[in-house]
Amino acid sequence: MYTEEKKKDKNYGSIFVYCVLCFVLIVEFARFAKPYYSNLHNLMETEALVVEEGFVDVVNSGKLPCPFKTSRSASARSHEKLSGLIRREDRARPPSSYCVKFQNFATMAKLVKDNGDKYESRPFSVGGYNWTLLIYPNENKPVGSGGFVSMYVRIDNSSLIANPHDVYAEITFLTYKSTIDRYHFLQETDAQRFHLFKQQYGQLNFLEIGYYRDAGHGFIFDGGQSVFGVDILVANPFEKWEVFSYEENIRDPLFNWKLTKFSTRNLDSYTSDSFSSGGRDWVLKVYPNGVGHATGNSLSLFLLSASNEKGYVKAKLRVIDQIRSNHLEKQVEGWPNATEIGWGFEKFISFADLKDSTKGFLADDAIKFEVEILSFSKTDTL
Repeated sequence: MYTEEKKKDKNYGSIFVYCVLCFVLIVEFARFAKPYYSNLHNLMETEALVVEEGFVDVVNSGKLPCPFKTSRSASARSHEKLSGLIRREDRARPPSSYCVKFQNFATMAKLVKDNGDKYESRPFSVGGYNWTLLIYPNENKPVGSGGFVSMYVRIDNSSLIANPHDVYAEITFLTYKSTIDRYHFLQETDAQRFHLFKQQYGQLNFLEIGYYRDAGHGFIFDGGQSVFGVDILVANPFEKWEVFSYEENIRDPLFNWKLTKFSTRNLDSYTSDSFSSGGRDWVLKVYPNGVGHATGNSLSLFLLSASNEKGYVKAKLRVIDQIRSNHLEKQVEGWPNATEIGWGFEKFISFADLKDSTKGFLADDAIKFEVEILSFSKTDTL
């Protein structure tokens, strides 16, 4: 008897332990499942993108597309980062390129089953090209979309044939969410390239179809209506560009200039005739009495571009020794200086050295200059 009662007590104890373990497992499961449920709920509340049905014409009256409002209002998260290339956000501004309103999303989804499971809008023009907006409202159409609505834009083939260039366009797909009275959009941050062999671009997984089956999410409203739109920003290709190069093998690098009757020169500056070197025109400019900090104590000498080029120049400037060929030489290398927007020196040679007859810089009241152009940068506009 005692043995049987002991066995019953053990059975009751085992059942109690089992119940406690089950309770602990249920509590832990609920604790870990709560964040997932919260995230799912937030996702259902914030993600919104719409599909277009063409049963109601879009009015091109100069007003913003789909300029309507509803009386419902609710707060929602305004930004969701999907990846480095795609982003979702909400905005008040309607679509800028084209907009489609469906009187009933569910009806449209049924009707397009006989049209390749897609709705294609009427053609519209953006950036000089014709486009259409395509909406796939049913599951796994196109293949791989699963339970998502898919949205695409297609450029008209005839537009590309008439103007056979690559077209780059920034594409943004939008849908209206009545619960917050804003447009939820998905945007590819990189411009898309369209050409004869790639005429279509879109988002396979634009937004879950379930959002368009429950008015509580805001994407269908007023008896099943829904609104879809697209922004297409066509980037016009550049028409002018420039090529920067550096020339080192200079044709005709030397130029000589003789300034006579130097002692009677009373102008502030004198400029040589234009000369060609390396395919560019140049001039030498001299200030007999100096310029800037050299005024009154030194001669100033500069190399200038006759066409006002402002590139990088490497050259040697010389005042010629007319007796022993012991020339005074100074090298310039760099971008233009501020004095003459050219290349040279305010204090090139002092008056003392210039007037020293033993140095041969001034002979028979004449001074000789020489420039040797070694290299320069070149910018060509194409």
